[in-house]
Amino acid sequence: MIGSTASGGRTVALTFDDGPGPATPQILDLLAQYNVKATFCEIGQNAAANPAMVKRVLAAGHRLCDHSVHHPQPFAKLPHDKAVSEISNAKDMIVQAGGPGTQITWFRAPGGGFNADNEHITAGLGMKSLGWSVDPRDWSRPGAPAIVSAVQSQLKPGGVILMHDGGGDRSQTVAALKQLLPWLVAQGYTFDFPAA
Repeated sequence: MIGSTASGGRTVALTFDDGPGPATPQILDLLAQYNVKATFCEIGQNAAANPAMVKRVLAAGHRLCDHSVHHPQPFAKLPHDKAVSEISNAKDMIVQAGGPGTQITWFRAPGGGFNADNEHITAGLGMKSLGWSVDPRDWSRPGAPAIVSAVQSQLKPGGVILMHDGGGDRSQTVAALKQLLPWLVAQGYTFDFPAA
């Protein structure tokens, strides 16, 4: 399972789960302001419902990751056939939303619920299993200062940060990102994609 950047060194990979959602446009605007490329782990049904946003993510040079069709949890407890359908159908939905040539490099199990079976399914579909090394638990809405503090304390060079652009009100994530992007730049980090 991947939990580091492609190039290592003083790099960081930003990843956003559960979108596309209402916060995705604000996050894309912030990333563009700092010329940052990120990875969006999209839920199949959300991608299918908002193909224009999937296309915008791709047009900005970001990359896509499969995050299942419906985000069932605990993901590791799914029967094999259900896991296959959640992973492969989401990949198809995201590719269809993104248009011809759309590449899906990674799969991230909802809640990090990886096991040998779903990692094998993922590999069979030509994707890598994507974990993370920094989890500020922004989905739980602990407040922007708590999100910022968690990232700053957990981050090591080559880290993969887990954040969310969908799955509920993400205004705290957006507020935290406004502080984190200049901080990361000031700390000498450059932005990269996860290892592939």
